[in-house]
Amino acid sequence: MHIPEIFAEYDSTEIVRLISAHPLASIIYSEASGLDAEHVPLIFDGVDRLIGHFAANNAIIKTLKNGDAVLAIFSGEDSYISPNWYPTKTQHHQHVPTWNFQKVHVYGKLNFLSGEKSARAVVGKLTKSFEILTNGKSAWKMSDAPAEYIDEMLSKITPFEIEIDRVTAKSKVSQNRGVEDFQSVISAMESTGRLELSDRMKRFIDTTSGTK
Repeated sequence: MHIPEIFAEYDSTEIVRLISAHPLASIIYSEASGLDAEHVPLIFDGVDRLIGHFAANNAIIKTLKNGDAVLAIFSGEDSYISPNWYPTKTQHHQHVPTWNFQKVHVYGKLNFLSGEKSARAVVGKLTKSFEILTNGKSAWKMSDAPAEYIDEMLSKITPFEIEIDRVTAKSKVSQNRGVEDFQSVISAMESTGRLELSDRMKRFIDTTSGTK
């Protein structure tokens, strides 16, 4: 990922927030015929690994072996940015369209986990994480379903973990614009419902002592 220094995201709290808020990752990997990708939700299990699961009949299980390198891409909110949103456009007209977005790339080693116990543990952690966010105190639990049914479902998946080697992240949120244009883009993000982007822009101002 090309990351000009001005757009580099170094805030570890923001990186964790992005992964947690947008857990559906694109897992890029290499196979004999070239590159391929799978799309699965991932969550942190500790600070240095992610966990998830594939369908047991997914070809990736035969394609990759433990320790193979993968890239997990997490995509935050994004938006087209119109030159019309820059107040300074009327002064010199030297603006072009662009795109604001947030991305996280997690590089690591994939390890398949074996056994029913591992499958139950991974699914349990995933379920707990997403159900509490979705339903709070009414969260669905694995024990709510018949034991035999859960056993059958677990037999149809292969859990895995990604041991994290390094992380890169990019927050392109108009940091390269002057104060007037920057504030105007915040207003445009709010008016179009891109509240994640507008919030990150506001926090960018806070971390630079109120100046863009």
